[in-house]
Amino acid sequence: MGEWLARWLEQHPGAVSTVAGYADHVRRYLTPLLGDLLVAEVTVSHVEQMLATIVHDHKQKGRSLTAATLSRIRATLRAALNAALRAGLIEENPASLVVLAPGRRPRAVVWTAGRVEQWRRTGERPAVAVWTVALTAQFLNGIRSHRLYAAYHLIALRGVRRGEAAGLRWCEVDLDEGTAVICRQVQRRDGELVVCAPKTPHSKRVIALDHTTVAALRAHRTRQLAEQDAHGDGYCDSGHVFTNLNGEPVSPGWLTHQFQRLIVEQEMPPIRLHDLRHGAATLALAAGVELKVVQEMLGHSSIVLTADTYTSVLPQVARTAAEKTAALLLHAAGIVPGTNRRRGKGPVRRRRRAPRGGRARLPRRHLGRAKGHRPSRPRARPPG
Repeated sequence: MGEWLARWLEQHPGAVSTVAGYADHVRRYLTPLLGDLLVAEVTVSHVEQMLATIVHDHKQKGRSLTAATLSRIRATLRAALNAALRAGLIEENPASLVVLAPGRRPRAVVWTAGRVEQWRRTGERPAVAVWTVALTAQFLNGIRSHRLYAAYHLIALRGVRRGEAAGLRWCEVDLDEGTAVICRQVQRRDGELVVCAPKTPHSKRVIALDHTTVAALRAHRTRQLAEQDAHGDGYCDSGHVFTNLNGEPVSPGWLTHQFQRLIVEQEMPPIRLHDLRHGAATLALAAGVELKVVQEMLGHSSIVLTADTYTSVLPQVARTAAEKTAALLLHAAGIVPGTNRRRGKGPVRRRRRAPRGGRARLPRRHLGRAKGHRPSRPRARPPG
């Protein structure tokens, strides 16, 4: 198994980030616990025992292990054994037969006033959370003088990943037309920065830049040129939009480190840098942008993934949806919203009753309008 796992990683055609995640599971769990077995000897019991050992070791070290993490470890083993199945080394994949507790992806929640007050009082914070429109604006206004302000502005409004922001070059940005081409990313592998393709084929995309983002990038470019002049001959003109003081591309980890420091300085409710990407989707929905457009902005291959992962609706969006639903129901019932009156009908007016033995007298203003009625000339009064 150890030899097969190493060969499988070398020949894997997936993205760099995907293979790196597989390699971490292989190094930490699969090879130490299953590496001495023959591939054909691995059974369901071996897989179950491996997972039980992983859970036990984490408990002994006082570290939490979520069901989602355990499911990903099993998925790595299942992918390696599926390759062995295609190669004819085994006839059945034992990892596919192991039943685990369902690992639910945490849904993002909004930092409402109540949650902020609870956090300040007890320190309790959700696993995944996004800021409201007001909190996002407060944060961006508070860090406007920071040298990487444009990077966080771009992530918060356009939803790019941190690696995509680090890999963006000026040749891929058109400030006059207001567009940016996302076609590469920067990641750290084995202590070095590596330029690679985006996470998925659909992550290669062209995003539109609003006038505030264009203004932020123009100001950032002016600052960057001033830093280049101040640094002198040793400046590395890498062509990247977001760089260190020496001109080399900024590390995604450094973007995260600076972001967490700025949150503490601004006394903001804590979120991850990736949660700014969550927030970009919810802000777009709050502005009335269609879900399909949000999917294209984020570079997702499926609109279902966008809906399940990033569309934690903001309170005002939920209220608007509730009001629209109620208005639709009332419209079907023919009732004017906010009243008990039916649509198209005014207040009921009482009709005059006709006197007994005769027709109802018409009001003077309707005398000339009655059907078949010819108004007579007024009679002359007698003298005196």
